[in-house]
Amino acid sequence: MSKSATPRKMPARAAIASWIGTTLEYYDFAVYGTASALVLNQLFFPADMPQGISVLLSMVTFAIGYLVRPLGALILGPLGDRFGRKFVMMITLFGIGACTFIVGCLPTYSQIGVMAPILLVVIRVLQGLSVSGEQASAITMSLEHAPERRRGFTTSFTTSGSASGGLLATAVFIPFAAMPKEALLSWGWRVPFWLSAVVVVVAYIIRRTLDETPTFIETQAIKVQLAPIRQAIRFHWRTILRVAACAMIAGVSYLFATFVVSFATTGYGLNSAIMLWVPACSSFLSIFVTPFAGYLTDLVGRKRIFIIGAFGSGVAAVPYFWAITQGNWALIFTFGIISHGIFYASANAAWPAFFAEMFPNRVRVSGLAVGTQIGFAVSGAIGPVAATALAGADLTNWIGPSILAIALMAISVIAALTAKETYRHTVEEIDDLQQSELEKETVTASILLPSKA
Repeated sequence: MSKSATPRKMPARAAIASWIGTTLEYYDFAVYGTASALVLNQLFFPADMPQGISVLLSMVTFAIGYLVRPLGALILGPLGDRFGRKFVMMITLFGIGACTFIVGCLPTYSQIGVMAPILLVVIRVLQGLSVSGEQASAITMSLEHAPERRRGFTTSFTTSGSASGGLLATAVFIPFAAMPKEALLSWGWRVPFWLSAVVVVVAYIIRRTLDETPTFIETQAIKVQLAPIRQAIRFHWRTILRVAACAMIAGVSYLFATFVVSFATTGYGLNSAIMLWVPACSSFLSIFVTPFAGYLTDLVGRKRIFIIGAFGSGVAAVPYFWAITQGNWALIFTFGIISHGIFYASANAAWPAFFAEMFPNRVRVSGLAVGTQIGFAVSGAIGPVAATALAGADLTNWIGPSILAIALMAISVIAALTAKETYRHTVEEIDDLQQSELEKETVTASILLPSKA
C-alpha cells in the first residue's frame, strides 16, 4: 500500500468511541450489580427464601454473565482481527444495550414463578457473549489510532468509561433506592435498565463515523491462511494465561461494586442510599485519575503503574471492609475511595496498553479478548459469589472477603511481574518483539500469493 493511500489516524475520535462503549458496558455492570444486591434477590426468587440465600443466588446470576465471556471472546475476538475492530464494536454496542433494556422488562417471580430467574439467566448469558469483544476491540482501535508516545494515555479513555459508566449508573439508581420500598419493587428498579437505550443511541452516533485503523488495513492487505485465533492460541497461549491472571485484579472492583452493597445493607443494616454514594464518589474521582495514570504509563511504563495500582487496591480493600463493620461513614468513604478511586483506577488506566502490547497486531483482538475475558470470568464469577459465601449466612464476616481481595491482587501482581515492558517501543517494533522466529516463519509460509489473471 502506498504511503498516500494509508488511512489517517483518528486518536481523539477513537478514544471517544471507545470511552462511550465502555461507559455502556459498565453502566450495565453497575446497574445490574446494584440491582442484584438491592432488589433482584427479592423480585426473582421465592419470598420465603432466606435473605442470605436469595442474595447469593442473585450474585450467581451476576456471575453467569461473566462465565460465558471466554466463549464470546473466542467468537468475537477473531472477528475483530478478520473483519475489523469497528465491526465488532458495533455488534457489541447493540447486543449489550438490548439485553440491558430487556432486563428492565422481565416479569418477576410473583408473576411467572420459576420462569423469572430462568429468563434472567438467559439474558445474562446473551449479554455476557455480547460484551466479551467490546473492550478488546475498543482498546485495539484506540491503541492503533494513537500517537506512538501517547498510546497509554489514549487507551486509558477506554477504561475511563468504567468510571463514567459506574458513576452514571449509581447516580441514576440513588434516587430510586431512596424511593418507598413498594414503589421501588413495583416499577422503580426497571427505569435504570431502560435508560441504557439513551447511551446506545449516543454511542452509535459517535461510532458510525469512525474509520478502521491504518495498521489493521495494512495487515489485511496481506492475505494469510493461518486464522488469527489459531495463531494466538498456538504461539501466544502463555501470554493469554498471563493476561488472564493479571485481569484477576478486576475481582476487587466486582467486590466493590456488587458484594459490598449487600454486605453493608443486609449484613450491617447501613443506609443503601448513602452506601451508593461511595462508588459514586469513587467513580467521579476515577474519571480524572484514569487519564492521568494513563499519561504516567507513557512516561514511566505500563507495568510499573499497573503493579502499583493493583497492589494498592487489594490492600486498601481490607480496611474498607472493616470500616463497614464499624458503621463509620468517614472511614467507609475514605478507604473506599482510596482503594477504588485512586489505586484501582490507576491499574485500570494501565492495563489496556499493557495487555494489548503483549500481542502482535494480527492477533491483538483475539489474544486480548480471550485473555481478559478468562480473567474477568473467573474473578467476576468467583469474586461476588465467593465473598457472599465467605461472609456467612448473615453477611457479617469481613475476614473471608478481605483474604479473597488480597488473593486476587497477589495473582495479578505476580503475573504482571513476568511481562515485558513495551512503552518505549513503536507499534511496528512491538509486532517484531512479541513474535517468535517460528511464528514469523509460520505466518510467512501461510501468506496467500495473488492468483494470476
